[in-house]
Amino acid sequence: MSAETERAWEYVLRTIETDLLSGALKPGDRLPPERTLAAHLSVGRSSVREAFRVLEVLGLIRTASGSGPQAGAIIVATPSGGMSALMRLQVAATGFAVADIVSTRLLLETSVAAELAATDADTTAPRQLLSAMDSPGLSEAEFLALDAQFHVSLAEASGNVVVAAMMAGLRSSIESYVLRAVPNLESWERTSARLRTEHAAILAAIESGQVAEARELVHDHISHYYAESHLTRDAASVA
Repeated sequence: MSAETERAWEYVLRTIETDLLSGALKPGDRLPPERTLAAHLSVGRSSVREAFRVLEVLGLIRTASGSGPQAGAIIVATPSGGMSALMRLQVAATGFAVADIVSTRLLLETSVAAELAATDADTTAPRQLLSAMDSPGLSEAEFLALDAQFHVSLAEASGNVVVAAMMAGLRSSIESYVLRAVPNLESWERTSARLRTEHAAILAAIESGQVAEARELVHDHISHYYAESHLTRDAASVA
């Protein structure tokens, strides 16, 4: 790759990340098509494509080829710090058993929910993600990527940077196992509707200061999907 090409894709990357950090782009938004973005930024389509690849590796977007409402790139997360990036690399290199990820989620997320309910936390980001998950035309992968980020956003709202980094580092593993379970579900429509309802109930309990209720709702939410998925303790590890 030439220095000129590298500067072009880095410019695309920096532009998109700036819009994410400023709030001009948020989870659930779709990026313009490659051709449109390339013309807008006066770069080649290959530079846009390279920036999209980097953003997908970082877990910030989910891309789908083809045409139609589900094609292209959708924002699923906002940029996070270096610690979570290092943990994502560890997860990708080693892989974790699904049961271990679920157990870790139960430990971290029930505590986070209880702490948020006991404080006056800012829940703007989780609420935006709930709205994004209500968007029509989301694929299973897009919905579950936003779902995973919803849980990360709760950890980020706690203000505990270590817990937030751990959840962000686990996000790709969470997304991977919940997506793997989709073929095992009796009805994706029923399950996705239930997940929306449970997310709303969790956030409502947090915002109304119901500490025990928030903790219990998160525990049941995570446990129910794991049981429904029929992914056993002996299931292959996920990155």
